[in-house]
Formats: sequence, C-alpha cells, structure tokens
Amino acid sequence: MQATIKWVDGRLFVGESGSGHTVVMDGPPDHGGRNLGVRPMEMLLLGIGGCSSFDVVDILQKGRHDIVHCTAELTAERADSVPAVFTKIHLHFKVTGKNLPAAAVERAVKLSAEKYCSASIMLGKAGVEISHDFEVIEG
Repeated sequence: MQATIKWVDGRLFVGESGSGHTVVMDGPPDHGGRNLGVRPMEMLLLGIGGCSSFDVVDILQKGRHDIVHCTAELTAERADSVPAVFTKIHLHFKVTGKNLPAAAVERAVKLSAEKYCSASIMLGKAGVEISHDFEVIEG
C-alpha cells in the first residue's frame, strides 16, 4: 500500500492513495490553516469508521440479510498532551433492514471488532480503548 501527501500552502495538503483517489486535508485557522479540508486525525477516525462499516455491511449481505442503510457514528477522546493520541473511540452502528435479526447485527459488529477491521484492531493493540454498540431499525 502506498500514498503520497503533497503540501499546497499554509497547512493545506492533498493526499493521493495508491489507488489514485485524492483527499484534501487542512488545519484550523488558529494553526495556520484555512479550514478547507478534513483534519488528519479526523481522517484516521473516518478510516476506522469506514473499515468497520465495510465489514458490517459485507458480513450482513453475505448472510443474505436485507439491509438498506448502515451508519456508523464515532466519538473519540484524545490525550490532553502532545502527542494528542486517541485514548478512546466508540462506534455506534445504526443498521436499517427488513426483518433484520439483532443477533445478526451483533455478530457482524463483533466479527469486525475482533477479527476483520484492521484499523480498529491495530489501534486497540496500541492501547486505544475501543468500544462498539448498535441499534437495529426496521425499514
């Protein structure tokens, strides 16, 4: 896996993934940025949410469950001192489907957390307290 980060100006950077996709990152004005893009630590949080959501949807679809929406809401806490690493991350899944068993969603979330989501498992091994919960919405 490869990526390239190019400095534009101020605190504005453009990241390009090895697969050719780009994303804009910037800082807040009080740190020399212009708030034109997502913060790098937000990118990390988005990556965890995307990785885990990918797993949950994939597992449920492979189980032939009729899901129509999946949203992961993440909240995180960071250390008060430099480096301001994540200390806690919580993922709350809202999964909408027709006749969707809660046990199936619970299993998908657990498999992602314990076996498949490389991003959250890696951070968990680094000492970040990671927790998950979910709700099933009939739809």
